[in-house]
Amino acid sequence: MTDPVERTYDVVVVGAGAVGENVADRAGRTGLSVAVVEQQLVGGECSYWACMPSKALLRPGAALADARAVPGAAGAVTGGVDVAATLATRDEIVHGWDDASQVAWLDGAGIALVRGRARLDGPRRVVVSDDDGARTVLVARHAVVVATGSAPTVPDVPGLAEVDPWTSRDATAVRDVPGRLAVVGGGVVGTEMATAFADLGSRVTLLVRGGRVLGGLEPFASEQVAAGLARLGVDVRTRTRVVRATRVDAGGDGPGVRLLLDDGGTLDVDRVLLATGRRPRTVDLGLESVGLAPGAPLEVDEAGRVAAVEGDWLWAAGDVTGRTNTTHQGKYDARVTGDAIAARFGAGAGDRAGAPTTGAGADDPLRAWADRAAQPQVVFTRPEVAAVGLTEAAARAAGHRVRVVDVSFSSVGGTTVRGAGDDPGAVRIVVDEEREVLLGATFVGPEVAEMLHAATIAVVGEVPLRRLWHAVPAYPTRSEIWLRLLEAYGL
Repeated sequence: MTDPVERTYDVVVVGAGAVGENVADRAGRTGLSVAVVEQQLVGGECSYWACMPSKALLRPGAALADARAVPGAAGAVTGGVDVAATLATRDEIVHGWDDASQVAWLDGAGIALVRGRARLDGPRRVVVSDDDGARTVLVARHAVVVATGSAPTVPDVPGLAEVDPWTSRDATAVRDVPGRLAVVGGGVVGTEMATAFADLGSRVTLLVRGGRVLGGLEPFASEQVAAGLARLGVDVRTRTRVVRATRVDAGGDGPGVRLLLDDGGTLDVDRVLLATGRRPRTVDLGLESVGLAPGAPLEVDEAGRVAAVEGDWLWAAGDVTGRTNTTHQGKYDARVTGDAIAARFGAGAGDRAGAPTTGAGADDPLRAWADRAAQPQVVFTRPEVAAVGLTEAAARAAGHRVRVVDVSFSSVGGTTVRGAGDDPGAVRIVVDEEREVLLGATFVGPEVAEMLHAATIAVVGEVPLRRLWHAVPAYPTRSEIWLRLLEAYGL
């Protein structure tokens, strides 16, 4: 074996997904040399196996439902989702799983790309092995950033590994839509994929261990999503666990899967999709070489520095930290971390190099710390759910004195014009009564994702409700729901 090539950069980023790209871009803006390491595709999970392809699978069904809700347009809907066209659009959106365009972006930004599997090899050293066994040693003058994301978890159920279960990657890259699909898990991935495959023609059974789908959201949102799934023909079974899986003869269509459930019943399907959570990708990363435990999330401060490693050289951002589970929040953390690295080590850092990047001593214009007051999330089921900030339960648990306001979208003219469909949806806001500011908001209904950012701004900006009252919504739009919410509060 030939000796490894050694290269030196100011910053080495392990992982070139959306988070890694953002760290590299921000860190390099003050003249630091940056390399990113990627074993698979530049752009990562979101671009090729998660956010983008999943929404491509979900969009046709949502568009047809919107048309059916409008008198005068409903008659034009004479069929269901065109499966072949949907999958073809999905292929276009993921560029046929070719990352050439994103590699070109890295090149244009002056960021070096090193292909291969990365492992830490002591402080500031990353060893990269390619498919041919050749090794490259990357030495970081200042910082190594871990942005390896997360991987699906596989439940420890007897026989499950032997039935070749799908993860979300398999589902979003589907070629042959199964006739019968069991989705295990009632979170975001589970409910979205249950929706998508019901649209594509599968007979879907959703198996939820807890008492409701989307257990982290407001209960009314869970109820409306469960009702929407039922309207699509999805068999939603709560408080249900799989205790064993076996192969069975499915007739002429090849082997099927039989799931034994904890109530003693069985479920026969063609495919099983596991949507039971994700874990940080920290296994086989060489963390033991710097005194960290493989498999555990990397605990970081609000600037992204790994607190347990001395020397301020090891940083992390995104899912790998265990505190972020959406692309947009991961990219925000990445921008914070990249800015903190640039401020500490970049050109012109000067006296700032020893300054704190978090807490009271932080330099505000550099934005070198994370503000986690509001983390927005959208679930692209039908109906959609868009939420930001605290739920009522979380706000009360945090000790806030809160008031909850619930309003139906049926109360605004924009809903009438748009078409209400099966359910116009609703909004809940959680108000801190002492300060009269929003702590959280949850929207349920068609296309509520596009309404979320106003609530995010209100929560992050701690805008007083009496000031929000002067933000006049246009008529007739569904944004008038803000006026109805404030009126219901008493303003």
